[in-house]
Amino acid sequence: MKSILQRLAEELACREAQVAAAVQLLDEGATVPFIARYRKEVTGGLDDTQLRLLEERLRYLRELEERREAVIASVREQGKLTDELHAQFLEADNKQRLEDLYLPYKQKRRTKAQIAREAGLAPLAECLLGNPGLNPEAEAAAYVNAEKGVADVKAALDGARAILMEQFSEDAGLIGELRDYLWNQAHVKTAVVEGKAGEGAKFADYFDYHEPLREMPSHRALAVLRGRNEGVLNLALVLPEELDAAAKPAGPGVCELKIAKKFGIANAGRAADKWLTDTVRLSWRAKIFLSLETELLGRVRESAETEAIKVFATNLKDLLLAAPAGPKATLGLDPGIRTGVKVAVVDATGKLVDTAVIYPHEPRHQWDQSIAVLAAICAQHQVKLIAIGNGTASRETDRLAGELIKRHPELGMQKLVVSEAGASVYSASELAAREFPDLDVSLRGAVSIARRLQDPLAELVKIDPKAIGVGQYQHDVNQTELARMLDAVVEDCVNAVGVDANMASAALLARVSGLTPTLAANIVSYRDAHGAFANRRQLMKVPRLGDKAFEQAAGFLRIGNGDNPLDASAVHPEAYPVVEKILAKVQKDVKALIGDVAFLKKLNPAEFTDEQFGLPTVKDILSELEKPGRDPRPEFKTASFAEGVEDLKDLKVDMVLEGVVTNVTNFGAFVDIGVHQDGLVHVSALANRFVKDPREVVKAGDVVKVKVLEVDLPRKRIALTMRLTDSAHHHAGSGEIKREHSGRQPRVAGRQPEPQNALSAALAGLKIKR
Repeated sequence: MKSILQRLAEELACREAQVAAAVQLLDEGATVPFIARYRKEVTGGLDDTQLRLLEERLRYLRELEERREAVIASVREQGKLTDELHAQFLEADNKQRLEDLYLPYKQKRRTKAQIAREAGLAPLAECLLGNPGLNPEAEAAAYVNAEKGVADVKAALDGARAILMEQFSEDAGLIGELRDYLWNQAHVKTAVVEGKAGEGAKFADYFDYHEPLREMPSHRALAVLRGRNEGVLNLALVLPEELDAAAKPAGPGVCELKIAKKFGIANAGRAADKWLTDTVRLSWRAKIFLSLETELLGRVRESAETEAIKVFATNLKDLLLAAPAGPKATLGLDPGIRTGVKVAVVDATGKLVDTAVIYPHEPRHQWDQSIAVLAAICAQHQVKLIAIGNGTASRETDRLAGELIKRHPELGMQKLVVSEAGASVYSASELAAREFPDLDVSLRGAVSIARRLQDPLAELVKIDPKAIGVGQYQHDVNQTELARMLDAVVEDCVNAVGVDANMASAALLARVSGLTPTLAANIVSYRDAHGAFANRRQLMKVPRLGDKAFEQAAGFLRIGNGDNPLDASAVHPEAYPVVEKILAKVQKDVKALIGDVAFLKKLNPAEFTDEQFGLPTVKDILSELEKPGRDPRPEFKTASFAEGVEDLKDLKVDMVLEGVVTNVTNFGAFVDIGVHQDGLVHVSALANRFVKDPREVVKAGDVVKVKVLEVDLPRKRIALTMRLTDSAHHHAGSGEIKREHSGRQPRVAGRQPEPQNALSAALAGLKIKR
């Protein structure tokens, strides 16, 4: 049996020593960002992606080993652990195989088979299976015993059959073979529940539908599972021969034949053959198939959930690493109609300096008064950016901001529409209440909108990642796994960018490697009491921040304009001696060396290595000295929404618009074009080539040009294309649901697939709401 380290090394395609080093660091409490950045020599250069996979698989394999030990102990206690069985347990390389082997020995409720064995019917089952030439009724007559609960011949044969059915269903090799066959051959078949067609219209694509089980993409799997859970769809597995009732063979199916072959059963006209083949049929239909159907649909669900979680994580990463507008005084506008537009101004550091509520829209329509109020506020606080939430009345408020800029060009302002997803969650949160105890909840949202334009990462970390709403069926997936994955994404993003120790909120600091919420709060309290940190070493004075936490966190915490220029960089304090060695060699001051790219590129990293710091670390240090504290996020840019296009009714086919990608799924990308409802660019319309994964082409936050192909007003769906040469006429004539990944159409039971437009690909049940 391979060890956990050996298996991980194979899966990661690296050396076992690398895995061992990484596992030891993780067990000692080191975080993935810290190991990936500052322990490259130790792990042989494993990156953060490899380390996250290692961390996930390590957890699974350790759980497998723990379960293996429990299973072996249980069978040993029963006195049934043979050398062969023990070897099989040790060789089981996944939880499913281990449970298959354990099934015959698993403690369970008294079954019909157990009752039959207690009644002494096991020899009857064995003799009929071993010698089909025997007459079942004649053999069973000898086992009739009223005292043991065997009232007649029928009861004896039923008991023997129960024993054989259990034996067939607990054969690990057979079950594995049948499971593989079903996985490769079965179809998922759905049908509408009688009387549910009206209320379940959003699942109309699946009212009479089937598709190969193993080919079903995650979003369709989650859609049909949701339809079943909501009582709209019936869902079942069917084999190919069962799809067409007219062509269904009269004899036993493939799986029944596999069971029969395994146990030497054949219909050769012998006395017990019919009884045995009936036993096989019942074993398959009433026991094995039902169990495997539940299991395989569970596998599909788990796989779909895993994929959906990855989609969410990828989109979240793109949002968190979106370009920041930077430290500029910003006006945040949280649009509203009846309740007014909430206004908040934050200074360049994100500090709230002013608030107001204006009523430019119906019913008050105080347009000019609102512009006057905004102009005065912007002039007073030297506002340079206007952030407008993209909710209700967003376009009307955007037009208000445009007129404000037009009337007051001397203020030199720029306006942008930003996603307000999650802003309401933050507004009502305990964190917001602590930060703004005296501020109305509605105004807190305007603050969040302003800040997320300045620095999306710093503001979005205050919100539960699940509330940001860039997922695919996010409420249908395992919430524990979703939270774990999203937390890892947030941690990786925060540490990739770095955090200003003198500016960051407690919420942002808590995501830094090695820092807990308590330590983050202590840093803020110490900063408030003693002023800004002058150097990284002062962090050691923060209560409860010890050597281990400092080691993990220091490299990701930045201190600008402090005592040591290196404190503003990603160079870890433990590596400062390397920089000192470089300075001694080149006879330069650190301030003169930092940023001198041409000079730094001439240096030979190998000259500055030692036993502790190898070539990877020295190269990282030289790269960091070229541009200390570099921000990995892209340059800030925004989309310009078309004037006069503010509602679904304003859209016309073949209209070309600019928009922002808000969400990327396996079947395409959703784009905000400024009409309060995101449009879908189906995966088949993302580029003039085959696209397997939409993320090859776009990511959340991208500014893209799209053409309108179709608008479905009743269902509030918009079909878009990024292939600007496409035409609505061509789309109407040939638009089909493209099978994601394979390019084929889904199969619809009982009829030919009907042409459907790209809107159908948005999938029943998936709604994009703000």
